[in-house]
Amino acid sequence: MFSSFFSTAAPVDPTAPNFHPVSSRYPAKELFGALEPKDTEWTCAGGFVTETQTFYTITEDGTSLMCQVIHSAVGLWYPTIQFTCKIHNSKTGETTWKSINVTNFVTPPPGLDKRSSKGDQFSITYKSKPGTQYPESYMIFANLAEDLQVSLEVQRPAETVGYKIGNGAQGGFSYFGPDIEKPEGYVVHRFWPRYVSSGHIINNGKAETVQGPGMFVHAIQGMRPNLVASRWNFAHFQSSQFGGVSAIQMEFKTLDTHGPKGAGSGGVVVNVGSLVVGGKLVCVTAESKSPEEEQQADAEVVSRASHLNPERDPDTDYDKPNELLFQWTGPSLIKEAAGVVKGEMRIDVGGVEAPRGLIEKVDVLAEIPYVLKMAVNYVAGTKPYIYQWMNPISVKITGPEEIHPGLSQGISAEGWVYNEATFIS
Repeated sequence: MFSSFFSTAAPVDPTAPNFHPVSSRYPAKELFGALEPKDTEWTCAGGFVTETQTFYTITEDGTSLMCQVIHSAVGLWYPTIQFTCKIHNSKTGETTWKSINVTNFVTPPPGLDKRSSKGDQFSITYKSKPGTQYPESYMIFANLAEDLQVSLEVQRPAETVGYKIGNGAQGGFSYFGPDIEKPEGYVVHRFWPRYVSSGHIINNGKAETVQGPGMFVHAIQGMRPNLVASRWNFAHFQSSQFGGVSAIQMEFKTLDTHGPKGAGSGGVVVNVGSLVVGGKLVCVTAESKSPEEEQQADAEVVSRASHLNPERDPDTDYDKPNELLFQWTGPSLIKEAAGVVKGEMRIDVGGVEAPRGLIEKVDVLAEIPYVLKMAVNYVAGTKPYIYQWMNPISVKITGPEEIHPGLSQGISAEGWVYNEATFIS
């Protein structure tokens, strides 16, 4: 720390970019980045770093199951490990939510690599079977309470490859600060856009079968959460039609502190996403928008989440959307099917008085451990809320006919979408 007092480094131009979004560093045909084994290994970094492994499963009857491991390092404090689980039955409206502190966290467990982890309350075991129908899988076991246990296997089909944005060691990373090589912070996501799952849960003494598609994401925020973004959007759609369809997006908006012209020029929107058709990853999208920039409807790559018909919610003091529009456009990843793939999904989530598919309005500060809460609430007035919805929906997709019969004229895949809108400040 003392070196900063005697630094002889050249002064930094205060109007130089101090945010470098992953969505602006790669041309359209280089957005797909192949996952390497180390990409989904636990880093367990120190400092202000939050790292997660999250598995989102949607069953055919519209039940969502989320299992997440959170590794939170807050300054000099010892890391906090949590296992969170949320189950929502869309037919009955019943929601089960459990978040526990994990003891004796280990990665890697004996005989495994760092894609696996375990604690007294859970184990997640990564398995590799190259050349098979399902070359990668995770076994998830969790004993979260006397009345809640989870046993689930998730398998990635060989044709549904995982991805990050851009190849190489810097693929997937958005960097905060003027120097990418010495960043002040970073955000990175790596995805399995579609997996198949099977298993069961024991909930309130009742055994329930879990079977259906889902997605996996390994994400890291390498700075205080309240300094990364003011807004987040997330959508996860799955359908068993047309050989398996998936549509996902992850979007965040930086604070004013980080932007294209240094501090005070922020509010940059970064969006990454993908489309799966016929069980194949056919398109990866990534787009960024600066505060003064106008996005073109006919852009070569489109990756956007739009809030429509906002309404002030007195419960949270935020303007929540009554509708959301998600859009994808990008070049086909299928070699024998050159062309452009487009997708669109419009979700009606209802108004404040008559919500549609609302699972919960999550008061984040009420749910996280004390030390992390202090880091998130570092700036006075920060009051993060997450809106979570689950709805039946259709996604419209067009693209080269060689990808799937009828795609050139457009298909409409019926399925379920789980989506979140997060407001931080």
